Amino acid sequence: MGMTFIEGTIQGPTGKVRGVQFLVDSGATYTLLGKEHWEAIDLSATRKMDFTLADGTVIERKVSECWIVLPQGSGHTPVILGEEGDQSLLGMVTLEILGLKLDPFRRTLEPMKMMLARGW
Repeated sequence: MGMTFIEGTIQGPTGKVRGVQFLVDSGATYTLLGKEHWEAIDLSATRKMDFTLADGTVIERKVSECWIVLPQGSGHTPVILGEEGDQSLLGMVTLEILGLKLDPFRRTLEPMKMMLARGW
């Protein structure tokens, strides 16, 4: 399978906006913003979390939240505050918040079938 990239914008608490090219990563839980992007919109950490890399290494990263806009929709999402050299990734939590899924064959983001359980 090839890699899928998508253009989007992010907005921080002060209203600053920045364009970002995201690698859509179906293996990533949270969206990650490269350091130059989150610093440009004045994000600051609200907590720290441990993340496991593909090789099993556990690393600690700071986490925040921002507004994200993609061609298919927009919403508020948690984001990992990347360090120097980290690639901006679009993770599954953000895609689910926006009601989207990755079609790996066409390498596009598509609307997700939304399920709602109803009590009788």
